[in-house]
Amino acid sequence: MNKIIAGFTVFVLLSCLPISAADTNAMAFYRDPSQPVEVRVADLIARLTLEEKATLLNHRGPTVERFNIRSDQWNQCLNGVQWDKPTTLFPVCLAMSATWDTNLVHETASVLSDEARAIYNGWHLDTNAPGQHKGLIYRAPVINIERNPYWGRNHEAWGEDPFLTGRMAVSYVQGLQGNDPHYLKIAATLKHFAVNNVETDRQKLNATVSERMLHEYWLPHFHDAIVEGQAQSIMASYNAINGTPNNINHWLLTDVLKNDWGFQGAVVSDLGGVRTMVEGHEKKQMSYEDAVAQSLMAGCDFSDKEFEDNIPAAVRDGKMTEARLNDALARVLRVRFRLGDFDPFDAVPFSKISPSVVNSAANRAVALKVAQESIVLLKNENNFLPLDQTKLKRIAVIGPLANRILMNNYNGKVSEAVTALQGIQDFVGKRVEVTHTLGGLVGGDTTGRWKAESAEAVANPKAELDKAVDLARQADVAIVFVGTTAAVEQEARDRKTLGLTGTQEELVEAVFTANPKTVVVEMSAGPLTVPWIAKNVPALLQAWWPGEEGGHAIADVLFGEVNPAGRLPHTVYASETQVPPLNEYDITKGFTYMYVNGAPLFPFGHGLSYTTFKYDNLKFPADTIRTDGVVNLSVEIQNTGRRAGDEVAQLYVHQEKASVKRPAKELRGFQRISLQPGEKKTIHFSLPAAKLAFWDEQSHGFVVEPGTFDVMVGASSEDVRLRGRIKVGNTD
Repeated sequence: MNKIIAGFTVFVLLSCLPISAADTNAMAFYRDPSQPVEVRVADLIARLTLEEKATLLNHRGPTVERFNIRSDQWNQCLNGVQWDKPTTLFPVCLAMSATWDTNLVHETASVLSDEARAIYNGWHLDTNAPGQHKGLIYRAPVINIERNPYWGRNHEAWGEDPFLTGRMAVSYVQGLQGNDPHYLKIAATLKHFAVNNVETDRQKLNATVSERMLHEYWLPHFHDAIVEGQAQSIMASYNAINGTPNNINHWLLTDVLKNDWGFQGAVVSDLGGVRTMVEGHEKKQMSYEDAVAQSLMAGCDFSDKEFEDNIPAAVRDGKMTEARLNDALARVLRVRFRLGDFDPFDAVPFSKISPSVVNSAANRAVALKVAQESIVLLKNENNFLPLDQTKLKRIAVIGPLANRILMNNYNGKVSEAVTALQGIQDFVGKRVEVTHTLGGLVGGDTTGRWKAESAEAVANPKAELDKAVDLARQADVAIVFVGTTAAVEQEARDRKTLGLTGTQEELVEAVFTANPKTVVVEMSAGPLTVPWIAKNVPALLQAWWPGEEGGHAIADVLFGEVNPAGRLPHTVYASETQVPPLNEYDITKGFTYMYVNGAPLFPFGHGLSYTTFKYDNLKFPADTIRTDGVVNLSVEIQNTGRRAGDEVAQLYVHQEKASVKRPAKELRGFQRISLQPGEKKTIHFSLPAAKLAFWDEQSHGFVVEPGTFDVMVGASSEDVRLRGRIKVGNTD
C-alpha cells in the first residue's frame, strides 16, 4: 500500500510537469526497469499530449509515433489462442468446468498463455514474420453465470453456480497471468461485467435485478477472480442494470469494482460499448462526446475509436476531468508495464518461451486430458458401457456430429483435429468394422457462414434416415452423435429450444427402434432437454464441444480406456416449462439447482462412473461455530468397485430457518480425487461461516444469521451420501 501511495504522489507531481519526448534520458523514468511501476507510469503520462493520451485509450488505435508505442494490444484465447495459424484447440470452457478439476484448468490456462507468449515472442523478434501480430492483453475468461439455459454463449462460460465459476475463474486467470512477482505472462480480461447472459437485443437490454440477487448470484465469481485471482482487466457488458448501461454505471465500475474490491487494473468496454449509448439503449441516446465523457467518469478506462476521437473535446469542454483521464491511462499502462512492453525483451522471463510450443504434442496431450475428464456419463443402464470391443464385429457410427469438429468463437485455427468417428476407428483399428452415415440434420441458422450441413442430407433427409436405420439394424451396437453447433447457439444467437433441433430426435428414435443397443453421445454446449432419450436409450454421454482431441477422448470413454468422471456444471431441466421467463433475474423464482421447480432431468453435479464409491465418517471437530469462524470437515471415500476411477465429492449447505428465502442447497466445496479399486482416502473441506451468509438489503452487506445449517456431502446436488448439522452463533 505504501508503494501505491508513494507512486501516486510521484504521479501527481510529474503529471503537473509538461515533458517533451526530446527531454534527456536521465529523466525518462518510464524506460528504466529499476524504477517502481507507478513512477514509470506517471513519468510516461507526463510526457504525453492530450491527443496522445486519447490515442492510447483506443484499444485498436494507431501507434503513438513520438514514442513508438503501439495502441492495439489485445487478442482472444478462450479455449485456444486466436491466430491465423493453428494453435491448440481445447474443449470449450463449459467442458473445462465439467472436469471439476481446478488444477487441470490452471494447467490448461498455462498452456494457452505459453502459446500466446510464444506467438508474441516470434513476431517480436522478427517484425517481418508472417502471421498476425498481436499484443498480450487477452479477452478471457468469460465468467458470466448460466442462469439462462437458452443463452447462446453458455459454452464460453463455466456453468450456473457462482462458487464453481469462481473457483474455475481463479484457476484460469492465475494460469494465464503466471506467477512471476514482477511480470505478467499475459493479462486476463474478465467478461462481461455484469448480469449478462442474453444475446437477443443485448445492446439495449435492461436487467432489473434486486440488490440481494446482484451480490449473492451475479457478482461473487467476479469478486473472486478480481480479489483472489488478481485479473488485470475486466470488460463492461452491453446491457444495463436497473436502467443504467454498464458502460456508464459508476456504481458498478467504480463503487463496487474499484473502491470496494480494490481493483487496480483497467476496465474496457465491449466492442461498440460507447455506441450503445448513442444508438442502442432507449432513453439514453446522447452525443458521442457525452457518451465518452460519461463512460470515463463512470469508470470505463479503455474503449474504441470513440475514445480517441472525443476525449480531447470532452476534457476541453469540461465534461470530464483530466485527472480521471490520467487515472484511466495509468490503469491501462500499469498493465502494459507489467507485461514488459517498455522493458528490454530479454529482461522478461517469458521471452524464453519458444514458438515451437504452439500446438505441440505436449499441448495436445493436455487437450486430450481435458476432453477425457470433461465427459459426463449421464445414464448407464445395466452397465451397458463400457463397450467390449472383443465382442463386437460391427459398429454403426451415426449422426450429423459424428464426423465433425465443432468450433466456436475466440479460438484459433485447428489442424489434425480428431472427430468422434476417427477416434472410434483409431481405437478399434481393423478388428471391428465401423460404418457411418449422417442420418439427420442439426438445423438452426444454416445460411451464410453457418451453412455447414451436408447437401445430400438436406436434399434427401428421408434417404439419410433410412440409411441410418439400415446401418443400425446390421450393427452390434449403434452410437448416435447429436447436439448443437454454432448455427444453434453462439454469440448473438440464443437457442430457440432446449431440445434437439433439426431431425435429430427423430433420428435417435428411429435408430433405437432398429437396434435397442444404442448409445447416444450429446455434443452440445448448453443443456439438452431430451426426456424420451433419457428414458429409453440404455447409455447417454455428454461430450460437449470437445476440442481437437475430442474424438480420441470419446472413444477412450466408450471402450473403458478412461473411466468417466465429469460432472454437470448446470441443471438439465426436465421440461422447458420449468424455466422461468428470461426477463426474470431473481433466481429464487425457479432457476438453477438452488431453486428449480420440480425434479430436473439431470441434476447439477451429476455424473456416473464405471465403478462405485462409498462415503463414510463425516467429521467436524465442533458442531457450533461463531459467525466469524471456520468449520473444518473431513470425509472418507472408498472405491468399492473393480475399476480405478475418479470421484468428485461435493459439499453443500442449507440454512434450516432463515429470515429470507434461501437455496435448497448451495455448493461450498468440491474435490476430484483418483482411487484405485479398494483404495480409501480422507479428504478435507474448510467451510468459513462467511460462506453461509446472505446479502441483507437493510444493512447493505453480507450477514451470517445465527441458526442451524445442514451440511451435505455427496456425488451430486441430488445424490447426497452423508449429512451433518452445525450451529452458527456468537457464543464463546
